[in-house]
Amino acid sequence: MKIFKVGDSQKAICENCRSLENATFKLRDVPFSDGSGLIKNVLVGVCDKCDQVSILPHQSTPVVKKQLEAQRKPIESRLPAHMVDILNLATLELGGSTDFVQYLMKFYIHKLASDERSAKTIARFLKSELATGKAEKRLSLKGRQIYADIELLKATSRISNTTDLIKSVILKINDDLLVKKEPKPTRQLKDIMASVA
Repeated sequence: MKIFKVGDSQKAICENCRSLENATFKLRDVPFSDGSGLIKNVLVGVCDKCDQVSILPHQSTPVVKKQLEAQRKPIESRLPAHMVDILNLATLELGGSTDFVQYLMKFYIHKLASDERSAKTIARFLKSELATGKAEKRLSLKGRQIYADIELLKATSRISNTTDLIKSVILKINDDLLVKKEPKPTRQLKDIMASVA
């Protein structure tokens, strides 16, 4: 494996120019292709013609991997025990097991982050009696998209505390699936459950 230094150059196919061009190795901040984050100060080959990244040398792979793993760190919340029970009951209501709790939460967080009107209404759940109680259980959510969805949902719902946001989402799940038994999310979640089972 060849180790490149800042200032080295090499011919490479540039996707932007759609041709073989000279690329000079530089330190750059590079966004992930899915827009979920940014790798800061990583060595990449930059096309001399269009100034776009055209090469990621093998030596930069550990930095990229580390950044990806950092994004996958779980979002942790300490919750009252009855809130975890609500999630377990909701998955049972859908015909699944407690293994589906992660998918259920990710589905609702993503759905609410994509629906500004609904997102603005979830703060009301924090005023209910169910929102209170001693935090005795832990809920851990993992995934790259979950970070972006939670940040967007925090901004839209105006709930700045992650644990309060998670509580409001759980109480929305309770309202939809256990109290009102809404058919649309129930159908969608059963389809998701069938695909991950």
